[in-house]
Amino acid sequence: MRVTRTIVRRWRRAAKDAGMSTAEYAVGTVAAAAFAGLLFKIVTSPEVRTLLLGIIKRALQLAG
Repeated sequence: MRVTRTIVRRWRRAAKDAGMSTAEYAVGTVAAAAFAGLLFKIVTSPEVRTLLLGIIKRALQLAG
């Protein structure tokens, strides 16, 4: 019985810090949105668009 109580106490102590708090979720969400915005800006730039279209055209030419 004593061993069981010790295990339960240790598990509860370890479980208290599991996961993120609401503030951490908010910061993570803002960071993810900023990264997505930056990535969108890069991918829609004329230089990258030209490169991607060139890759697609070459792939379609090779396919027949």
